[in-house]
Amino acid sequence: MAKTTAPKQAAGAKKLQKSEKDEMVRKGELSYESEVQAVQEKVKPKGTRWGVAHIFSSKNNTIITLTDLSGAETIAVGSGGMVVEADHEEGSPFAATQAAYRVSAAALEKGITHINIKIRAVGGHGSKTPGHGAQAVVRALARSGFRIGAIEDVTPMPTDTTKRPGGRRGRRV
Repeated sequence: MAKTTAPKQAAGAKKLQKSEKDEMVRKGELSYESEVQAVQEKVKPKGTRWGVAHIFSSKNNTIITLTDLSGAETIAVGSGGMVVEADHEEGSPFAATQAAYRVSAAALEKGITHINIKIRAVGGHGSKTPGHGAQAVVRALARSGFRIGAIEDVTPMPTDTTKRPGGRRGRRV
């Protein structure tokens, strides 16, 4: 019984440290960029290891998922909502940049040196252009020390789709 409660306390302590770090970032006392630089100094890569950064960027949020080349193993995840407190700031370039620095720090610790980037917008009936955070994420990942192999747009485009919502006369407000 005592063995099962000890890991839970240790995990809780780590989360507390992480939330303290996030609070310091919000106040402006610390930046995620400095955390990435600290990881770069601490971890020296052994050879080249490739990863794929899947960036989903809409008007309201930016989600970054870093996986291996097959896409099966997730290495790191970050989003604008994990960084900022206010909901209306989730889609901002600042939130996207901070989330990208968070993801890059985790990836550098695991030895990833090169990445391919896949950018995706909402697509389908929604917007076909990525949100404001997509460009900020690409710039932040490049600044973090990754070698970028390819940048690709993988937004789902309908060739001939189902009827758009709103009806014949459009949405009446």
